[in-house]
Amino acid sequence: MESNEPRFEKGVFSSSRFAVARKYLPMSSRSRLFLVGAVTALLFIALFLADAYVGRAAMVAGGLSEKHALFAKDCATCHMPGHGATNAKCESCHQQSGGDRPVYSFARHYEYRSSETDRSAPKYKEASCGTCHREHQGRENALQRVADAQCVSCHTTGSFASGHPEFEFAAKKLTNSANLRFPHVLHVREVMERDSLKDAEGACLSCHTPKPDGRTFEPISYARGCDGCHLRPSEATPFLPLHTAGKPGAMTLSDIRREGGPGTQWVDHWNPNELTEQGSQIRKRPVYHADPWVLENLRRLRRELYPGAELADLLRTSPEMSVGETRVVHREAIRTLQAQIESVRGDPSPDVQRELATLTGLVQQLERKVDSPFAPLDETKFAVSEASRDTSRNEGAYRAVVDSLTKSCRECHVVDKATIRRVKTDQRALVRAEFNHRAHVTHARCLDCHNVIQTRAFLDTEDNPPAERDNATIFNLPAIATCRTCHTSTAAPTRCTSCHVFHPDKSHWAQLTDQPGHP
Repeated sequence: MESNEPRFEKGVFSSSRFAVARKYLPMSSRSRLFLVGAVTALLFIALFLADAYVGRAAMVAGGLSEKHALFAKDCATCHMPGHGATNAKCESCHQQSGGDRPVYSFARHYEYRSSETDRSAPKYKEASCGTCHREHQGRENALQRVADAQCVSCHTTGSFASGHPEFEFAAKKLTNSANLRFPHVLHVREVMERDSLKDAEGACLSCHTPKPDGRTFEPISYARGCDGCHLRPSEATPFLPLHTAGKPGAMTLSDIRREGGPGTQWVDHWNPNELTEQGSQIRKRPVYHADPWVLENLRRLRRELYPGAELADLLRTSPEMSVGETRVVHREAIRTLQAQIESVRGDPSPDVQRELATLTGLVQQLERKVDSPFAPLDETKFAVSEASRDTSRNEGAYRAVVDSLTKSCRECHVVDKATIRRVKTDQRALVRAEFNHRAHVTHARCLDCHNVIQTRAFLDTEDNPPAERDNATIFNLPAIATCRTCHTSTAAPTRCTSCHVFHPDKSHWAQLTDQPGHP
């Protein structure tokens, strides 16, 4: 029985018919195609080899930066087979200072301007040099321009515009422990009048002297900023009671020379006419800054009233320092000991010479300990505390003599427990950041940003602001909101590296361990 289903023949699909060749059509030769491909591959291989051995992979890997351009002739300068550019290769040029804590290491980064002995990130987050400093990006590539992504892999602070935290001094409302009596408005007005200035900025710069690079300022110096107005030749102490057994008082030059002791050699060369004795009293005119007679008498009064504070005599002022600056106090004490040793080194007595040899060895040990960044140090051993006071002595009588002795000093200084409080002449308030004044003065003036103390508002008046609004304890610095008025995504840069650094400044080695992190 014949089926009704359609039959499919060659060239037929369903009810449609297609053209069908009646004979096989041979394909054209592929030889030419293979030849062109082979020649092209050989050209690429030749170009790659030429780039690798003659051009040093400049086309494949990218050109070297300007600083490393000379290394393009020898890849092995930076690269090791199978390892790329290793830290060891970088250190061969960049760590010539040696030491077990080189300046470009993560160890120094953790330590830099930090009061903590270890603020490191987990080991697995430590990157190689090449991770942040991307080479082979062309001659114009700046290796120092590290991307923010590298910083926030450890520091999760967000962007400067929104997530960045407030500056610590502003967030915590910290006070400036300058230990100085200093009203800004009064001094600005006086300097403007003295120098016939019409611009308050000039008065600021008369004391705040920029460093040659323009980034920061020299530490405040009495000789440069204060000597022109303070402690004139007519300055004198009040009449003080002469020192007698059991009663506080001031000592004459003869008394100091007779009792002797380390650090009193100045008395042999001092002008006795500067001291006036009247009955059982004595006064000095003129009074100098860091006057040796005043300081020696203050030291002896403190020694009688606070006999337990023996190490305080090694410092000219109190030991209080910012966190992380302990070594500054110890180095000052070492310098005092060295000066005292040298002052008696000429004594030929064998006993003295043996004692000097022992003291010299102890000082050298102390120097090595202070130079070690992780050696435990305690500045409180130099402090004058109530626990060290001799309660059998009349504290009120001693305080009256100290106040009279330091009358001229207390115009500017804070005196407590017969000790002048240490003045912080070079304070840093922005934690772990760098501020470049030179980059900002073309856009703003001093008082545009430093306006917490409202200097401009009082310059044209005879009034002075109340002490709580103008004193040396105020950080006269802008908070982050002021910075954000210029530093935006469309204006001044907001990159991490605009303000922060990873590697310490090699030109200021003392900042590696002594500074707490304040620019």
